[in-house]
Amino acid sequence: MEGIWGQVSDVAAALSRDASGRMSGPFHTQIEKLPDKILLRIFSYLQHREICNLAKICKKWRMIAYDTRLWQVVSLRPEWSGLHVNSLESLLALISVRFGPSLRYIELPIELITHTVLHELASKCPNLTHMLLDFSTAMQLHDFNELQAFPTKLRYLCVCLSEVIFMEGFMRKIYNFINGLEVLHLIGTYEKTAEAEEEEVYEVINIHKLKSAIPNLRIVNLYGITFVDDSHIEAFSSNCIQLECLAANFCAKVTGSSLKLLLSRCRKLRCLLLAQTGLLNECLMQVEWDKAQQLQELDLTGTDLSSECLSYVLSNLQNLRYLSAGQLDGFNDSVMRNFMEKGNPRGLVALDLDRSDNISEEMIYRFISRFGQQLRGLILSGIPHITDQIWTSIMPVLSRTKILVMGMAEGCCQKIQQKILVDYLMDCIATNCPEIERLELRWDPDTLRYSDKSQKAVDALRVKCLQLRCLVLSDGQYYESVKANFERADRRTVVRTGTNCRVTNSYLLTDYRELMFNS
Repeated sequence: MEGIWGQVSDVAAALSRDASGRMSGPFHTQIEKLPDKILLRIFSYLQHREICNLAKICKKWRMIAYDTRLWQVVSLRPEWSGLHVNSLESLLALISVRFGPSLRYIELPIELITHTVLHELASKCPNLTHMLLDFSTAMQLHDFNELQAFPTKLRYLCVCLSEVIFMEGFMRKIYNFINGLEVLHLIGTYEKTAEAEEEEVYEVINIHKLKSAIPNLRIVNLYGITFVDDSHIEAFSSNCIQLECLAANFCAKVTGSSLKLLLSRCRKLRCLLLAQTGLLNECLMQVEWDKAQQLQELDLTGTDLSSECLSYVLSNLQNLRYLSAGQLDGFNDSVMRNFMEKGNPRGLVALDLDRSDNISEEMIYRFISRFGQQLRGLILSGIPHITDQIWTSIMPVLSRTKILVMGMAEGCCQKIQQKILVDYLMDCIATNCPEIERLELRWDPDTLRYSDKSQKAVDALRVKCLQLRCLVLSDGQYYESVKANFERADRRTVVRTGTNCRVTNSYLLTDYRELMFNS
């Protein structure tokens, strides 16, 4: 179906007009007979830029394109596939005529975030519950002294922070309107500041004041913010007792010293994501993990924790269902053994060990053989000794798996010596994993070995794994061959290149949808 909807705008654009200005062509004689509600359904699968183009075809399509039900979720950020609005006047007209009470979600770039626009959204869009405000490219804020109104029903707020613009003047104006927030995203400038680490870091938003205005938070995502440290984590724990999920990925100043307080105060906290942070062994060793019975999801990817610390954490957590432990030199056989014998991996449904290559092939085989049947997501990429042979041996156990990632990424310092028999591997996946939804093979084209009959294995995968929606391969001849196979079956969006796409276990997080931003 994705292929059909994706071609609607192309077909529409190809319509010609006769001398009287009316549409002609065989396609028109068929589509004009469709009821309006069917056309509305078709339009709902298209991006707003395409819908605007279709509005130029005829009066009927213009009427459908302007139906407010198609404008419930709107992005006005062109760099993120959103609409480009030429002026504030155009946006104000859209809010009044097009959006109105139907609008639920909107993304605004810095040039459109003014007190006038926010007033209009507050008065004309009473059902607006989700908002993204992008200040990331700001060098100067608009004047918000006259801001007296702001949407009051917001449940989700995402603020993309600037490197140098202080937000307190704006935030002070909206504190009284956002006390119903349940989901907060504060997105930093990690990618920019990583290139210029010597520059001064500014605390551009006052988290200590912000947390007092939003006591009903369930989910907090602090991503790539250079100034965030343990005091900010403690601030949220002191006022947000309803907190269920806390993510501080790529916040390098977070050491974990506030985790003991966080887990004792926030008894509903079930998800803790701390990838690429500066966690210290002594801080995590002070936490009473055995008392954190509510914690089910943990991400320690890319931290510098020792084997002793990892063993302590995993041996005491009793209800873990999601574990991301990639890029950890300390994650070895001893840690895995303690997790199996002293911990409780019986509820584990997602495991990510990407590039944690100090685990032996034998230990991985023992773990998967024992607990593989319950896994829905498994990532064992970046480990040289995990080749197609061990994958084919454990595949029969992975009958309920939805996500699989395997192989060595191109450019890795460690290269495997043997070739990967990808035909047999594909056939094995098709036979044993009928529920697979996302699959990634990271081996580079030079490592893959396939025959002239490889299309049979690809056919088997396509025919048997009907839920497969994403197959990621490295660029090369094999990628082109598999892509062509799926395109012939009108499944154009399935096969993707590893240059632009990566598969993770994040889809299995309980709050995955609410943790997404810039989507």
